Amino acid sequence: MPEMADIFGEGGLFARKVPGFVHRPDQLRMAAAVAALLADDENEHGEDESCACLSVEAETGLGKTLAYLVPAVCSGRKVVVSTNTRNLQDQILHREIPLIKKWLAPGLYAICVKGRQNYLCLYRWHQMVAAQEERLFATAPEIRKLGAWVEKTRHGDRAELNWLSGTSPFWQRICCQHHFCLGSDCPAYTACFLTQLRRDAAAADLLVVNHHLLFSDLAVRRTGFGEVLPRYESVLFDEAHHLENVATTFFGRSCSRLQVVDLASDLERSAKAELSADSQAAVLAEATALSAAAERFAAAFPPQRGRFPLDWQDPQLAAGREQAEHLANVLADAAGRLKDLGRSRGGQWEQYGARAEELAERLRDLMAPPETAPNPDGPEAPERLDRHSFTFWYERTDRNLSVSATPVEVADELHKTLYATVKHCLFTSATLTTGGTFTYFFSRMGLKADTQALSLASPFDYAGRSLLYVPERGFPEPAAPGYQRALHERIAELVRLANGRALVLFTSRQAMETAHTALSTRLPFPLFIQGEASRHTLLDRFSREVNSVLFAVASFWEGVDVPGESLSLVIMDKLPFEVPTDPVVKARMQRIEEQGGRPFFSFQIPRAIFTLRQGAGRLMRSTRDRGVIAILDVRLMTKGYGRQFVASLPPSPLTHDLARVAAFFSTEQSE
Repeated sequence: MPEMADIFGEGGLFARKVPGFVHRPDQLRMAAAVAALLADDENEHGEDESCACLSVEAETGLGKTLAYLVPAVCSGRKVVVSTNTRNLQDQILHREIPLIKKWLAPGLYAICVKGRQNYLCLYRWHQMVAAQEERLFATAPEIRKLGAWVEKTRHGDRAELNWLSGTSPFWQRICCQHHFCLGSDCPAYTACFLTQLRRDAAAADLLVVNHHLLFSDLAVRRTGFGEVLPRYESVLFDEAHHLENVATTFFGRSCSRLQVVDLASDLERSAKAELSADSQAAVLAEATALSAAAERFAAAFPPQRGRFPLDWQDPQLAAGREQAEHLANVLADAAGRLKDLGRSRGGQWEQYGARAEELAERLRDLMAPPETAPNPDGPEAPERLDRHSFTFWYERTDRNLSVSATPVEVADELHKTLYATVKHCLFTSATLTTGGTFTYFFSRMGLKADTQALSLASPFDYAGRSLLYVPERGFPEPAAPGYQRALHERIAELVRLANGRALVLFTSRQAMETAHTALSTRLPFPLFIQGEASRHTLLDRFSREVNSVLFAVASFWEGVDVPGESLSLVIMDKLPFEVPTDPVVKARMQRIEEQGGRPFFSFQIPRAIFTLRQGAGRLMRSTRDRGVIAILDVRLMTKGYGRQFVASLPPSPLTHDLARVAAFFSTEQSE
C-alpha cells in the first residue's frame, strides 16, 4: 500500500493533479489511520473473536469520504462501504470513484448494490404481461418504454427509470422480493437481473451498499443460506451514528396486516394467470379468507395512531390477541394447502406456502404471552424470541397495523454476525462523540473502551463566520404554557433578520404544522413545508429561491446540503429528545436502570446531542458559508445538562441578543 502522504500530502498526487484540491492535515491523518487499519492482519478473529476496529469522527468539510475510499482501494482487499443514505451512495459512485479511477486506480471496479426491491423481477414482469394486468397500473406508453428498457438493461435497477414515480404501484408488482423469489427453480433464473448483479458484485473490488442492505445480509447469514452480498474482508461504515437503529430493525421480527394482504394479492394474481377454474376458485377462496382475517386482526387493536407496548395483561389488547391467533390459524391452513398445490404443480405455489407458514409462526411467536412461549423441540423448529432480550410492541398507521419484537441491545448480535466474520470495521460520521468522548457510541455498538478512535474537527471557520443564538433567560421553556406563542414570534423575528434564507427544524410534525399555520401569512417570503412535495423537489426550490424558508422535521435534520446564501439561518425549535414513552426507547432506558445506570444522562442526552449536532451541521457546507444557528430552548442555559449540548456544538460565538444577530447579518453587505 502506498504512503497516504504521497497522495494527500502538500506535494502529493492529488495536490499536483486534481484541480481545486486543498491539502488538509486531518484528512491525511484519517487516511493514514484507515490505511493502518486495513493493513492489520494480526487481529483476525483473535482470542475474543473480534475484528480490528477504528472509529473516526470527522466533521463537515474534512473530506472524510476520500480519506477512507483511497486506503480501501489501495489495500487490495474486498471492501464494502456502507452508507445510510442514497445521496451519499450517489456521491461516492459519481464523484469520488471517477476521481480515484482517473488519478490513482484506473482498473478499479466498483459497484453499487441495493435492496432487492430496487431491481425488476423478470418472472413477475413476464407473468404480468401474459395476464395483461400491466394496463391496470401503467399507461400504454409507459409499458412500451419499460419493455424496451428490459431488453437492454444489465441489472434492472429502477434508478434508471427516472420517469417512473417513486410511489408507483406498478413497480411493486414487478420488483424482486425475497418472499416471491423461486431461486434456481425460476424459469427466468438464467437471465435474472439479481443473479447477474451477484456475479458482478463477486467480481468487484469495492461494493457500495446502504446500512439496510448490509444488515439484511447479516440477518440472512444467521440462517445459513440466501446471502445477499458476496464474502468481504472489510466494511467501512459512513454515517455510522445510524447503525444501532438500523441493526435494531433487522435483528428484530415483525408481522403486519400489509404483509398478509400482499400475500393474498399475489395469490389472486397468480391463480387468475395460471390455474384452471376449479383450482383457481380454491386459491381465490384462500386469498379472500386471508384478506378478511388480516382486516379483522388490524381492526381489533385500539384505533390510536402511534407505537405502543404489547402488554400481555392489557385488557384492551385481548381482542387483538384473539384475532392474531385466528389469523395465524388461517395462515397455517393456507400454508398446508398451498404446499400441496406446489408439490403437484411446481412453480411459485410451494413458495407461497412457505411464506404463509413463516407469517403464521412469526405472528404466534410475537403474540404469545411469555409463559406460553417456550422453545419448541425438534431440529426444524423456529427459534423463539427471548422475552428478556426483546421488547414487544405494536404500531398503527393510517394504512397498516404491525406487531414487532425489537432487541433491547444489539451489541451481542453485532459480535456474532459482524465482528466475528470480518477482519476490519471502520465507523465514521460527523457525529460520534458526546461531550468530547466516544463512550456512548462504543457502549451501544459493543466496542471496547480502548477501541482506537480519532476525533477530527471541521476546517470551517465557525468562530469567524457563524453565530450561535439561544434566547435570553425568561424565554419560556418548552413545557411552559407560553412557549408556543413565544416560539412563533421568535422564529418570525429571526427569519426577518436573515431576510428569509432559513431552514426551520422541528422535533415533531404537529409543532411544524402549527408553526406553519401561524406564520404562513405573517412572513413575506416563500414558505415551503415538508410533505407538500418530495424531499428532492423541496430542497431544489429552497436552493433556487434565495429568500425562501423551509419548515421540516425528522430526516431534514441531516443530509441537507445547501451551500451558499440560500441557507444562512438554521433554527431548531427545541432540544431533540426522543419520546420516552416509545416502547423501544422505554425498554432501553429500563435496561440501563436495571444495570445501575442513569438512562437520562447515559442514553437520552447522548442521542439528543447526536441529532442536535446533525441539525447544526446543515449551516456550514463550504468555506465561504456564514450564518446563524438558533436553538430556541433556554434549557441550554438553565439546566446543568445544557452545558453538554453546548460543548458538543461547533465553536460558534454564543449570544442571547437579537441585536447582535441583526448586526451579524448586516455585515454580509460589506463582505
